[in-house]
Amino acid sequence: MAEVKLRKINLTDIETLQQLSQETFTDTYKAQNTPENLATYLASAYNLPKLKRELATPLAQFYFAYVDHQLAGYLKVNQGGAQTENMGATTLEVERIYVRPAFKRHGLGSRFIQQACEVAEQLGKSKIWLGVWEHNLIAQQFYTKLGFVHTSRHTFWLGTDQQTDFIMEKTLKTAENDQK
Repeated sequence: MAEVKLRKINLTDIETLQQLSQETFTDTYKAQNTPENLATYLASAYNLPKLKRELATPLAQFYFAYVDHQLAGYLKVNQGGAQTENMGATTLEVERIYVRPAFKRHGLGSRFIQQACEVAEQLGKSKIWLGVWEHNLIAQQFYTKLGFVHTSRHTFWLGTDQQTDFIMEKTLKTAENDQK
């Protein structure tokens, strides 16, 4: 079995983070979007000043995943005002789970969700949530299998294309929840 290690990302990793973000987002969404919309989104979402601000935000955490010492993907989680939707003080957002094609179906998604749950529990959060594109049925099934439920939706702009993300939430097991 492959060895998986997570490492917190810092500002010295910014160019690697940018390249990995653009690579994995393109791999996942290229076939369903126009080249113009994809280029516009990549330029706005993953430019170096924006990524630098995200990395400097104390309410956000990033983790690289390595499989047998090879960079395989990354996780971004947000709390408080860093969340892309106001979901309250008791929640942690899983904003990004990005995995390189060669490492898909190697358990990284589950490992990233495990990490998000650990971070949430350390921060005293009772739920984690994420947005998943309405047409990404494989991801929806994956998250459902991990205990997430579809609770609402929000709009996501990819260039000039208005898309819908389903909001999925997972209640965490805590001592307080166990007593209820």
